[in-house]
Amino acid sequence: MKENKKKLSLTTKIFIALLFGALLGLCLYYFVPKSDFRDNVIIEGILYFIGQGFIRLMQMLVVPLVFFSIMDGCRSMGDTKTLGKVGIRIVAFYLLTTALAIAIALSLATIIKPGTGMNMHIGSNTYDASNAEDISFVETMLQMIPTNPIASLANGDMLQVIIFAVIVGLLIANLQEKTETLGNIITEVNDLMMSMTMGVMKLAPIGVFCLIARTFASLGYDVILSMISYMATVMGGLVCQLIIVYMMLLFLFVRVNPFAFLKKFMPVMTFAFSTSSSSATVPVNIKTLEDIGVDRRISSFTIPLGATVNMDGTAIMQGVAVVFIANAYNINLEFNDYITVILTATLASVGTAGIPSVGLVTLAMVLNSVGVPTEGIAMIMGIDRILDMSRTAVNICGDAVGTIIVSKREKMFDLERFKRKI
Repeated sequence: MKENKKKLSLTTKIFIALLFGALLGLCLYYFVPKSDFRDNVIIEGILYFIGQGFIRLMQMLVVPLVFFSIMDGCRSMGDTKTLGKVGIRIVAFYLLTTALAIAIALSLATIIKPGTGMNMHIGSNTYDASNAEDISFVETMLQMIPTNPIASLANGDMLQVIIFAVIVGLLIANLQEKTETLGNIITEVNDLMMSMTMGVMKLAPIGVFCLIARTFASLGYDVILSMISYMATVMGGLVCQLIIVYMMLLFLFVRVNPFAFLKKFMPVMTFAFSTSSSSATVPVNIKTLEDIGVDRRISSFTIPLGATVNMDGTAIMQGVAVVFIANAYNINLEFNDYITVILTATLASVGTAGIPSVGLVTLAMVLNSVGVPTEGIAMIMGIDRILDMSRTAVNICGDAVGTIIVSKREKMFDLERFKRKI
């Protein structure tokens, strides 16, 4: 007799792990007394080791997967003209949505006015802004060109890796028969990396459980409640960006059901939420988009690029944080200041690495651009982990929506495949 037991999908397993991880973390924080066993053995021992071990497994895949997938994508795409059109369209999409994200954040922050009434004084908080550097447009462009491609691969400098991979992929495509064997090897290595990614993803529920449990065990509710207006504004901006901007663009340009997309894409967003790393999410993002109809030749180029330069969620945080800290210190921002924030935060998001909480470093640059004290960052550092998880989920969703729109324009999107259940 045939059994009809329905296996839990990876999405369901990750959600269950997330919920139980949060529950365990809160129980550890509120009901287990502080002790060396709780803090050093459970939270910073077992949970930290397993959670970070999973993150490192995903990070292990990122550089080789991005390198080989972009080379394979450029080689498969063939002509430089098609790649150029894809590149221009996706970069334009990323810059437009980032500017919209900051505008939404500033609008909400102006209405909600987070930080008003705190009456902070300069010097009452300290934050070391020594790691924050002014990033000029020229320097950002120059830093994209690798002076040593091997060092770029070793250090994980993703923009440089992408540029080098694009050049190599195009040269292989142009040489055709002369590099056919090399091209086949690159395709096979790319398939190997995707297979390895799916193997690592089977461990995702365990990794997510430990990451979330440690986060809640370290924070609890108290520090979150004290910053509720700031958190609500950031979360409101993220929701507006996700629903109003991304879903409307998806419906207008691709004519698919946005909610069907969200349902299919939820495992990737859940994974991004738990890891807080756009870069670590690259492999599963590419695979999921392929499953819902996007040609891998497109996604293998646009997704790694998006994980490096498209940080809409981070831009929203920075926009709200500027207004919040300015209000806390009773600093009035003029219209010109808002324009400056939009331009500076857009540039900062392009130069932001896809790793957890790095947005706090570039936030100092944005604050300096309008004369708001960088020491105010200390007020939001304690809760940034929770918000970082949420904005990473929005970041990778933006990458995916842009990829689907571009693939539809290039007639490399399979609508029938999108409609199937995955």
